Amino acid sequence: MAEKLKIRSGSKLQMSFDAQVGAEPNFNMVCTFYKALDESAFLVSIPMVNGQPVPSDETKKLLIRYGSGENAMILAGYVDDVIKEGIRRYWKVRRVTEQRQFFQRADERIKVALRVEYMQDTWPMNDDLQIMKEDGLTLDISNGGLAFYLNRRFEVGEVCQVTMPRVGNKPEGQLIENVIGVVCWQREAPKGSPFRLICGLQFRFVNTSEKETYAAYVANAKKKFGL
Repeated sequence: MAEKLKIRSGSKLQMSFDAQVGAEPNFNMVCTFYKALDESAFLVSIPMVNGQPVPSDETKKLLIRYGSGENAMILAGYVDDVIKEGIRRYWKVRRVTEQRQFFQRADERIKVALRVEYMQDTWPMNDDLQIMKEDGLTLDISNGGLAFYLNRRFEVGEVCQVTMPRVGNKPEGQLIENVIGVVCWQREAPKGSPFRLICGLQFRFVNTSEKETYAAYVANAKKKFGL
């Protein structure tokens, strides 16, 4: 469960969209903390840039900095909704928990929608003694992991296996079965999505060969789809 936020109503917060590979986050947006809704969601004023309100984007991760000096803290989250209270509108931000450091991403994320299959080791067997798989759809992939839409709720730290589909006819685009991934975060999917949730995985490769095979797969997908 997320730790309770210790932010006073009316506190000024610095906000940035998540940094790209090799870049520092640009905390160029300022908002005001309004109130916590529960331990994982809270309301902030809609930030302004150049005198204009920033459009909400449920797919972009936000970094929010509060406090100062040695006591400065950073939390991450996504805009779930725009809430109206009285005459004011607020962003409803849902926090996410991650195991990685926010500013140490080593791999470029490739925005591509691929139909994947995933399974959790503790799921029950079916009549043919095969572990049951479910379907998902990638939001993005990288050499170190992926984010994907799914309907199964995981806890941070749980392990699942993902099977990547064939992409083209080249050897590097061949189907990859049962890559091991550790859940780094999970949140509700945007409204209108055919899936209920979005999950971020960090892969744990068995050996260097498996890691290189997957890296070639990602490079092939990038080239195949002109990304």
